Amino acid sequence: MSVDDAVEVPLPDEPAGSRARSESKRSPDDAASAQTSDSDSTGTEPAGTEPAGVEPFLDDIGAAAEMEPEPENRRDLTMVRRIAIAAWAAFVVYEIVVYGLAFDRTRLIVLLCLGMLAATIGRRRAISVIIDWLPFALILLLYDWTRDVARIVDMPTQWHLAVDVDDWMFGVNPTVWLQEHLKEASPPWWEVVTSVIYMSYFIVPYAAAAVLWLRDRSAWRRYAACFVATTFLALIGYTLVPAAPPWAAARCTAEQVVDHPREPQCMENEGAVPGGGILGEVTPTNPDAAPYVERISARGWNFLNIHAASTLVEVGQGKANLVAAIPSLHAGLTMLLALFMWPRVKALGRTLFMGYAIAMAFTLVYTAEHYVFDILLGWALAAFVIVVANVIDRRWVIPRRERREQEAQESSEATGRTEDADGAVEVGR
Repeated sequence: MSVDDAVEVPLPDEPAGSRARSESKRSPDDAASAQTSDSDSTGTEPAGTEPAGVEPFLDDIGAAAEMEPEPENRRDLTMVRRIAIAAWAAFVVYEIVVYGLAFDRTRLIVLLCLGMLAATIGRRRAISVIIDWLPFALILLLYDWTRDVARIVDMPTQWHLAVDVDDWMFGVNPTVWLQEHLKEASPPWWEVVTSVIYMSYFIVPYAAAAVLWLRDRSAWRRYAACFVATTFLALIGYTLVPAAPPWAAARCTAEQVVDHPREPQCMENEGAVPGGGILGEVTPTNPDAAPYVERISARGWNFLNIHAASTLVEVGQGKANLVAAIPSLHAGLTMLLALFMWPRVKALGRTLFMGYAIAMAFTLVYTAEHYVFDILLGWALAAFVIVVANVIDRRWVIPRRERREQEAQESSEATGRTEDADGAVEVGR
């Protein structure tokens, strides 16, 4: 299978999948005729004529920037596209080796856009990458810039809300219970999986957006709108209801946070605190495990001796909003991806996407990043956004598209009738 078949980028005037359908409808005679035509057009020139010269490779690269609107005038840039994709892949490998995985949103989007530019050579105008992705990237950058609005508003931080709700739902705190029964003194092999799942949040939703853009731009626009809506609605939650995550509650006592501080000094403690902090004591079944709740979302990388990855995650966590727990955007965006892809994939795809969202939820609770309450709110937010998007589609987007298609069809039919009438007049003359 070629790179072009793998990404399945439709031609600018060809809907996705139409090429495959047209090929399947061709009769054997048509296929043979097409093959003969192709061989005639590319084979040996008749005697007495000069052989067609090979266009310089640099001319092909220049032609990749623009395409003729008529398919018959477009140049075949397949080789240029494949070379560009290979060069992009090599560049990504170099970036990862030298600078590590791209968990920074800006860097990741730039790398993805470079890959899409390579994959669309000869298929779609290069400017379409900028037209579609620049607003999306700017909106997400705006989100990053406005995250500190919560500091300006300075609402009281909730330290007991999620703890009380989780205790009410389960009778015990799920994070405490999981670390009591599963945590070991040093990271076991399966914590590599939880660390990968946790870090995948910074890559998978954006990579999925890139694949959607290559395959179906209309679906990508819906996904991008849902992604942005979920992100900013979560920002409203962080601003109005700042809440401490489990790892922070395990480092502070109730007396230290009685005034609902945003980032008290006790959050910097990494050892045991009297009584296990707000979460209470931990009695691990593994005797060598620490008897208190720890933040261990990056610990799995130490099993592989990839300490740079662990350090990178911890540095990024230190720069983030430390009391942005309600709702969980990790849970919200992974569930949004699962719900959005549900009607677009088959049973295996549904299982994988939904399994990813559930695995993310387990990871967040076990590693003390979020309470179950946070995750349920994130899932509810994703479901709300999907429902609203579907309602907007049914009431406004789809009817407007159908009206435009009907108007275009009526205009085409009217043009055809006019041409037929003109032809009849010419015959009468």
